[in-house]
Amino acid sequence: MSDRPNVLWLFLEDTNPWFSCYGDTVVKTPNIDALAASGVKFDRGYQTAGVCSPSRSATITGMYQTTIGAHNHLSSQPHFRGIDMSDGYDEIPLPDGMKTIPEYFKGAGYYTFNEGKTHYNFVYDLDVLYEHSGQNDFKGAKDGSDWSGCPDGTPFFGQIQLRGGKSIGLLKEKETDRSSFRVPAFYPDHEIVREEIALHYDCILHTDRQVGWILERLEEDGLRENTIVMLFNDHGMRLPRHKQFIYEGGHKMPLLISWPGHEDVVASGAVRDDLVSGIDIGPTSLALAGLDVPAHMEGQDLFGENFVEREYVIAAKDRCDFTIDRMRTVRTKRYRYMRNFMTDRPFMQPQYRDGSDFMDLMRGMYANGELAPEQAFYWAEERPAEELFDCDADPDEVVNLVNDPNHAEALQKHRDILERWIAETDDKGQYPESEIGLRCVMKRWGDQCVNPEYDKVR
Repeated sequence: MSDRPNVLWLFLEDTNPWFSCYGDTVVKTPNIDALAASGVKFDRGYQTAGVCSPSRSATITGMYQTTIGAHNHLSSQPHFRGIDMSDGYDEIPLPDGMKTIPEYFKGAGYYTFNEGKTHYNFVYDLDVLYEHSGQNDFKGAKDGSDWSGCPDGTPFFGQIQLRGGKSIGLLKEKETDRSSFRVPAFYPDHEIVREEIALHYDCILHTDRQVGWILERLEEDGLRENTIVMLFNDHGMRLPRHKQFIYEGGHKMPLLISWPGHEDVVASGAVRDDLVSGIDIGPTSLALAGLDVPAHMEGQDLFGENFVEREYVIAAKDRCDFTIDRMRTVRTKRYRYMRNFMTDRPFMQPQYRDGSDFMDLMRGMYANGELAPEQAFYWAEERPAEELFDCDADPDEVVNLVNDPNHAEALQKHRDILERWIAETDDKGQYPESEIGLRCVMKRWGDQCVNPEYDKVR
């Protein structure tokens, strides 16, 4: 065993933090709860995007995806679901001198591995980042998988990508009572919507059992006390207003950090309500392992002596698959401010979910005038330039306070925060995607590319 700590990321796909340790009462998540009890639970964690590749690009670099040009979903990838892009794709390199988190660990003598998804929106060599890479989910640390390939006496930095909300195909039975929860105000209370929400709870139960298996195996291998375990997601579940969006359900992040036996650094059972971002995960990992945090990183060490509590976190929505959009959100402890830069197109413009039973249901109900006003708002042909929600009073984020004089001061404050952030970080979403990038998207998605931005390269 190495004297230096191991670092293990349990990276959940498409998963809302509907765990009992976060106060959810619909299902019990004893293994995730035990992880929380053995470390620090962050109640106000937020990812930087509502879709996987931008948020993963931010997490793996400690930088906002909008700062490094990795904000458009599935960009800078030479292959896509069997389609070869080698005849021309937009190569997005990391800025000079910048590396990924696993590269910093590898350079410090760590064994690095990743089981599953990467989806980083910049040029990288998998073999440079990881000494072992495999498919999603835990393999039992057998036959060179997970940490089992790590040489004796060498610490490891590892990522295990758990399918989370994408585990639907692995479910053996329906476990969640379909009548046991409240349907959010922005959805109709219909059996199709209830089924989708219940399936997500079933995926959470499956994920909880996987987490238990991982923790048990760490104990069996004598590694638990010397392993910093972090659990977090890339974004929320697949229903609209969650995945691909940056309301609460789209980018709210569970974040648990556990390091048993090191109470002086990571206290057991501690709860923090300060705002934290996905860009903080990498710097915190490096610092806990005793490695320097590069000065260029926008994230910070959550346990460091120079830690500064955030007044706000930012998240961004840009192109998702073939759908071109631009939204920015500022989340403070009380409010969410949303800036919609493309008011000429609906929230629910063409997207990958089209054709699913829940999308057909809600589109049909909207067309027939059957949705309540707070539900119909998100299916209208146009959208407002700004939204402001008092999240304490309105956790579903359905009452837009932009025109409420009682919140005018808060509105201006959040506007100012966003304008400063865009300027200071040089938010790359201000600039059009490159023509070669748009051509690449059209090669992937064909006639589904209907936004006017494609006309110049069609």
